Amino acid sequence: MAGIVAGVLLAAGDGSRLGQPKALVRLGGQSLAARGAAMLRAGGTDPVIVVTGAAAVDLDGIVSVHNPRWRTGMGSSMAEGLAAVPENCAAAVLALADQPLVGPQAVQRLIGAFERGASVVVAGYSGRPRNPVLLAREHWPRAIELAAGDVGARPFLRAYPELVTLVECGDTGRPDDIDTQDDLDRIGRLLTGEEPVPS
Repeated sequence: MAGIVAGVLLAAGDGSRLGQPKALVRLGGQSLAARGAAMLRAGGTDPVIVVTGAAAVDLDGIVSVHNPRWRTGMGSSMAEGLAAVPENCAAAVLALADQPLVGPQAVQRLIGAFERGASVVVAGYSGRPRNPVLLAREHWPRAIELAAGDVGARPFLRAYPELVTLVECGDTGRPDDIDTQDDLDRIGRLLTGEEPVPS
């Protein structure tokens, strides 16, 4: 074993185009924050930390951390989330609340790659790097230093491509974002089977 892996769900945004904070948006009877936290837990992370901002989130068994600088974007939320990870954790999986089609199997694959020696692992979909992302603790200071505005780990990943292990996860889910009501409606139809999943 390479060590304990925490889960960090970034759920601080106000969902300006949706008209409500994304963490509270409901899909299939669950809030996006609850879905994301459950996905991280089912994928094998423990503890699971939810970073909030525009709205408070209170979920059983989940550590909720408020980012007072949430309006500055995802970078500050990533920093707050990683700062809250217990010292006994060797790595963290970063996931986004507004990507509810990402499956727990993707998290399992990232952790598996970490246990085999990779220190930076990114989920790929048809070969394209997306989310979630696993970072070993040794990389957190530099990742936080490079994060700015509404980007999280991406500047770090681009600066150190030689560290990145890309793990294909296209068969485990999809990284679609929910930014608008149309996105929410479409993803709701995908989840209920009313709309076919594109091949």
